[in-house]
This record gives sequence, C-alpha cells and structure tokens, in this order.
Amino acid sequence: MKNLFLGAFYLSLAASIWGGMFVAVRISVEVIPPVQLVWLRYVTAFFTLYILGRVMHVSWRIRRRDWKLVFLVGLVGQTISIVTQETGTMLTSAQTGSVITASTPAFMVIFARLLLHERLSAGRVLSVILASIGVLFIVIDPDNVRLTGFWGGISLVVAALTWAIMSVLLKLLPDYSPIVLTFYGVAVAVVLLAPYSIGWLLHTDWTPMYAPRIWSSVLYLGAISTSVGFCLWNKGLLLMDASVGGLFLFFQPVVGTFLGWAFLGESVTAFFWLGSALVAVGVVLAMCGGTDERNTVRDAARECH
Repeated sequence: MKNLFLGAFYLSLAASIWGGMFVAVRISVEVIPPVQLVWLRYVTAFFTLYILGRVMHVSWRIRRRDWKLVFLVGLVGQTISIVTQETGTMLTSAQTGSVITASTPAFMVIFARLLLHERLSAGRVLSVILASIGVLFIVIDPDNVRLTGFWGGISLVVAALTWAIMSVLLKLLPDYSPIVLTFYGVAVAVVLLAPYSIGWLLHTDWTPMYAPRIWSSVLYLGAISTSVGFCLWNKGLLLMDASVGGLFLFFQPVVGTFLGWAFLGESVTAFFWLGSALVAVGVVLAMCGGTDERNTVRDAARECH
C-alpha cells in the first residue's frame, strides 16, 4: 500500500509538471519551431540528467539484452510521441490535442493487458471512462467545438499510441534507475532529431531566444519537464500497474488549463470544475483497485528477452 501511494505521488507530480509544459511551449513556439524546440529541450535534459546521475552515483551500465528495449523507449516515447504531439497540436488546436492525447490511458490499459498480462477489471475500465469524460468537459467548449484536421488528428493518435507503448515498455525495465532510463532515452532522441535541428540552429537568428521568457521556457522544458518529469513518471510506473498509472496523465490537461487561466488569461468555466471532479473520481476509483499482485513484471520481461 505504501508503494501504491508513493507511486501515485510521483505520477501526479509528473503529470502536473507536464501540465505546466503547455504554458512553456506556447511561449517558446513564438520563436522556435516544434521539432527544433523538442531537440533543444532534450539537449538541455541530457546534461541535466548526466549531472543528476553523477550526483546520485547511479550505475550507467545497461545489460546487453536490455539495450533493445532502452532504444525502443527512446525511439517510441521521447522521439516519435513528443514530435507527433507537437506537430498534431500545431496542425489542429490545443483543445483537440488535449482531447486525442487524453486517450493515452485507455491505450495503456489495452497494452498492459496484452504485454504485461495485467488484470482488466470493470473498475479500471470505468475509471478510464469517467476520467475521459472529465477531460472532455475541461478541453471542449460546448459552444465552440473545433473539428480536427485529418493529418493533425492522425499525428495526435500516433502520439497517444506511442506514449502508451513507451509507458508499458518501461515496466519491463524494473532494475534500472529512472534517471538512467530517461538519460539514455533522451540521448536516442537527441541523436535522431539532430539532422533536423543543427542546420536550423546554424542559420537562424539567435537574438529572439535571448529574451528571458524564451530561454527560461526552454530551460523549464528541458531541466524540469523532461528531466524531472520523466524520472518521476518512470519511477511511479515501477510502483504500480501500468493500467492504473496511466490514469494520472489526466491531471496534465487539468493543470494545464488551470495554469493557462492563471498565466495566459484563458477562461475557465464551470465545465472545468466538473471535469476536474470526474478526473479525481476516476483516479480514486482506480487507486481503490490497488496493484494486481498477480502481475509479475520480471516474468513478462523474461518472456520478451
């Protein structure tokens, strides 16, 4: 039970940090294109995680048989998921992006069942439904529903699917520090996105990026949102079933909407509070189910290897 509540704390904090990410991204994309912003964010995170790992005296060693999974985490989660999320939001709207990516926990329930053999109970399914309805109340204005563009919608669905897959794959790597897993995943993303970013950096005007609101936003995205956020998420997922842990992602649009109201002057209606209540009920309902003791992550990992 202690691990369950500790995992809930880590996951809630990570999702809240990512909620603040929307404010930082909205400020940064005024100057930096999405893909290049993701790359700068990861370069910042790379050095932050290395310093953090040195201070914490973590072991950087990865067993040879686990490198394939570590690479997949970096490719699927840190690269494909984040880039498609940024691209899809750019092609549609922040509201549409929130709606579609809010389907991630539902995908996590499915993949956790298929890959980790976690128990799929009626309570967990109901919790996903309640929290999903809550998010819809938050991100959709009933008087101004926006239709998604086709390719933007496809990009956001890919983002939700790949994030869910990454979160489940992390459950197959329980023996490593979250700092180490995040570091190597970020390193993969830095290398893969470098060809699209270095040329832009060499030919762009850096002057606008010297503005405090821009460089501080990039610093938040890299040092806090990526380094701290990913580590907390990875650690929290190791302490509970993936199908339960995924529900804490619903806090992201809740916090993002609140911070948008606080810092960007965006309106918040009664639907926000109703949606937040439904999200909270869904998460509590999932927590009451606890962690399935029959789930053996190590056995699943051995099967994959």
